[in-house]
Amino acid sequence: MLLPPASCARLIVKIGSALLVDPDGAVRRDWLATLVADLAQRHRAGQQIAIVSSGAIALGARRLGLPKGGRASLEDAQAAAATGQIALSQTWAELLAAEGLTAAQILVTLDDLEDRRRYLNAAATLDRLLGLGVVPVINENDTVATEEIRFGDNDRLAARVAQAAVAQGVILLSDIDGLYDRNPAYPDARHVPLVERIDLAIEAMADTGSASGMGSGGMVSKIAAARIATGAGVPLVIASGRIDHPLAATPRHTLFAAEKTATARKAWLAGGLTAKGALHVDAGAEQALRSGRSLLAAGVTRIEGGFSRGDLVAVHGPSGAIARGLIEYDAADAARLLGRRSDEHAALLGYAPRSALIHRDHLALL
Repeated sequence: MLLPPASCARLIVKIGSALLVDPDGAVRRDWLATLVADLAQRHRAGQQIAIVSSGAIALGARRLGLPKGGRASLEDAQAAAATGQIALSQTWAELLAAEGLTAAQILVTLDDLEDRRRYLNAAATLDRLLGLGVVPVINENDTVATEEIRFGDNDRLAARVAQAAVAQGVILLSDIDGLYDRNPAYPDARHVPLVERIDLAIEAMADTGSASGMGSGGMVSKIAAARIATGAGVPLVIASGRIDHPLAATPRHTLFAAEKTATARKAWLAGGLTAKGALHVDAGAEQALRSGRSLLAAGVTRIEGGFSRGDLVAVHGPSGAIARGLIEYDAADAARLLGRRSDEHAALLGYAPRSALIHRDHLALL
């Protein structure tokens, strides 16, 4: 059994569109009933479960007769989501009720989990629902989300929900049974059962395609989700849902092992998807950050973006993306301090400077 109740008290299960909806745009209700039976069995064993469910756009596109599965334009996707979400939530509620479980619907946008206060509100709601024995069914609110403020796939949403819910595991049920060292369409592709650390070699294995053409994710989004989850100390599994009762069996899968648990705040910082800018640093600054120090202006070589004080920014070193943190200066003042020693800051700014561009308490390594 994947991530059983004994080792995972709180679990997030994400189901892709290709599993929920057949090529004609109808719910695969018989298969879904077997999954719900698995969820009910786990629930009776004491495991708290939240579902991240795709499928609203695919269902709505069929009802509205929209081309390209409802993804021909943002307006089509929003209309399809508004129509399909009703059918999707009704299906989940009916099937869960048949197993004696109560469903709750939660629709979120990217901003709901990127803004710290709204994130904490969402976390409190999830915790209360799960504590009451309810099964939350979560989806991105595609009706109002735009290209600029959306997750774009439910893989990363599931990982962020795992952070908010303080879950002990994430399972991404998909139309593929895990990570391969190259596109699995190639006959010599090798399945990767365990990933202990996500590095450039692992990222290079990803394929951007969605095999069904129905969903918005691919292996790139799943590895991005794994990076968010494992960075928060949560293991993540990619497994095939192309069998009945996919959670009762132990199908072939890829397990991304959890890394050392970060504080809740630093895990939230590291998992952020909407950095307002970027700071590029030299090798010395990168080494200092990896040693647990704050980011000083002397080691910054270039800045990007129009950020304000308190915004989330990315930090890049010679080895690539290394950290995310909350900036102590706006972009204009940060540019004036670029490469300068701390004892020069007061004269450059005309006011008493802060101790660092990003303090170590507000910075999370990737």
